Amino acid sequence: MPTGTSVHVTALDGIVNANSLFTLAVFVGLTWNSDDPNNNLINDQDCVADPSKAKDLVAFHVYSFSSFLFSSLIALGLKQAIRISKSPTYHRDEFIARSHKTFLRVGMLVSSIGSFCGCGFLMMALVNVVQIKLGTLTCGNSSDSFAAVIPLIILVPVALLVYASMILYAFSR
Repeated sequence: MPTGTSVHVTALDGIVNANSLFTLAVFVGLTWNSDDPNNNLINDQDCVADPSKAKDLVAFHVYSFSSFLFSSLIALGLKQAIRISKSPTYHRDEFIARSHKTFLRVGMLVSSIGSFCGCGFLMMALVNVVQIKLGTLTCGNSSDSFAAVIPLIILVPVALLVYASMILYAFSR
């Protein structure tokens, strides 16, 4: 049976691993050249996205990267704090033992919020990718854009809702 701190370390490892994968996706997205006219699949020139979509794309990638990095650094810091507190040379008293648990719970919540925000920003960046490659959502001939965006804006928030529910459940225990 795993101890409480080993479960916490495993959860923190999971946050860092997921953030690493999402950060890789952000970097792949940032290397894509949205200004290349051969990059889009738009037939109707009235549906071509304006340059503000490309600016938003980069901004949302940067916001996403910042959120994932923030979350990972908090999680890594918490893991280090757990390792230090488990060290045989570490002497804790009753106050530190109680505040350690609160610090750990709040830190995990803050790290989860960073991951949650990063996923939201990454989803918004992907919506901009779709608009640049397939046409804007406001265009009359944007059925391909809607077909790509609708699953994204349904599935990602549902997954984030499940994630947030599990985090709040774990936080309350």
